[in-house]
Amino acid sequence: MTAAVTIEKFTSLTPSEFFYRNKEIAGFSNPSRALYQTVRELVENALDATDAHGILPIIKVSIKRDRDNERDNVFSVTVEDNGIGIPPGHIPSAFGQLLYSSKYVLRQTRGMFGLGAKMAVLYGQVTTGKPVEVISAPINSRRIYYFKIRIDIKNNKPIILERGYYSKTNSWHGTIVKVYLEGDWSRSKSKIYEYLRRTAVIAPYAELVFSDPDGNIVYFERSTTKMPSPPREVKPHPYGVDLEMMKMMLQLTTAENLFDFLIREFQCVGEVTARNILNNAGLPPTANPHRLTLEDVDRLVRTIKKMRDIKPPRAYHLSYLGEEIIETGLNAILRPEFVAAVTRKPSVYEGHAFVVEVGLAYGGGIKASEKPQLLRYANKIPLLYDEGSDVSFKIVNEEIDWGYYGVSFPAPLVVLVHICSTKIPYKGVGKESIADVPEIEKEIISAIREVARRLKLYLSKKRKEIEEAEKAVTIAKYIPEVAQALAKIVDSINPDNIESRLLKLLNQKLKAFKIKSVNEVVVSIE
Repeated sequence: MTAAVTIEKFTSLTPSEFFYRNKEIAGFSNPSRALYQTVRELVENALDATDAHGILPIIKVSIKRDRDNERDNVFSVTVEDNGIGIPPGHIPSAFGQLLYSSKYVLRQTRGMFGLGAKMAVLYGQVTTGKPVEVISAPINSRRIYYFKIRIDIKNNKPIILERGYYSKTNSWHGTIVKVYLEGDWSRSKSKIYEYLRRTAVIAPYAELVFSDPDGNIVYFERSTTKMPSPPREVKPHPYGVDLEMMKMMLQLTTAENLFDFLIREFQCVGEVTARNILNNAGLPPTANPHRLTLEDVDRLVRTIKKMRDIKPPRAYHLSYLGEEIIETGLNAILRPEFVAAVTRKPSVYEGHAFVVEVGLAYGGGIKASEKPQLLRYANKIPLLYDEGSDVSFKIVNEEIDWGYYGVSFPAPLVVLVHICSTKIPYKGVGKESIADVPEIEKEIISAIREVARRLKLYLSKKRKEIEEAEKAVTIAKYIPEVAQALAKIVDSINPDNIESRLLKLLNQKLKAFKIKSVNEVVVSIE
């Protein structure tokens, strides 16, 4: 008897269907994580709409319980910004079509995949059935636009339920997004507050206002008006292009020959470099870019990868913070007694430029702990989950000998690590930890050691000041007796005068170490 043959059924999934089935890989694994992730994604979009365009951010975040719903675990998350706004023609797709974004260019942005806000909309739609509500006032528009949108999951298309506009009555511009979703406030509360606190550290030029479901309002005041330079879109670097990307670029170029193609479509490629590439690849400069064979394209890519004389990519497309902004943020939120920061020069991995920045804060309002407190950031985004698998965690806790720098634990020490690039090597789609890339690891170690050396000098000076203060206290105890003894040897000397002169000399010595007068030191030590 012949067994029945089962015929496999083949089909395809749209992006929205795929992420509907696999919400957890985008960070929407449960109600607690989903509430945190929604706040994070909407705040990131709000900051990109402001500081990337030279606008000092004013971000308002609100989480409220949905009183119209019988369930007590349904919340609305509303985020308002004063950014450039979204043109009305793009709003439906920007919130109702996965993998549709303005971020698919070679320029640093907080988001990478054009996925986050849409995932929040999708999760909210699946758990509550409610659409996203969007209000947008483009910066040069006289109108304010309003939309209610759902996602057509099967076709990955927006469904517009309501749309309208009305005239502006003031000068406000920006975007307001409201998402309803199932959440767990009690479990996500600490993460959301910590996320906003760390955002205030990395963006001290922003005003952040947060209203939580319990009626509490927290305000993070702007502590500087200095902003990082906005990123500029740049052309790809030859080292960062693979076979498939090269094929697409060749198909889309308007250059008439291969020589012009290399010069026009890539950064750091001039006439000399283009000629060297083509000579090494054995390709004629006059070849038509649209008519190259697959073997020709493969040879071109492999030749570029082997060359070592192409200039490294420029960092115009990166928007790093700079030492002043990092120090301002750490001082404003942590109130330490010592702070230092360093911004490393741009480096390269796999043809992509990146910049590592490190800040260090010690003492003051920081609580002592058994190991350094680590604040991790990628493209100005706080990373709160999966800390143990991050490259920075390994370096801070295993590679750096803090004892060499005068730090003994428990100690009030905070280390901030910020990496910015157009290609952050995340370990997962959730974008919460960074992989151990040797080039990045080397830069982080160098940056931490540089600020740690400054801390070592500070702590060494502080120990000397303490030693001098303790000596002063010891000497001060014997001054009255010395004065009395000198007065007996020389009858004409008043012991009170001797005592005051000795104290004056002692205080002058203490001032050299920026120490208070000996009387105040005695009181503080006692």
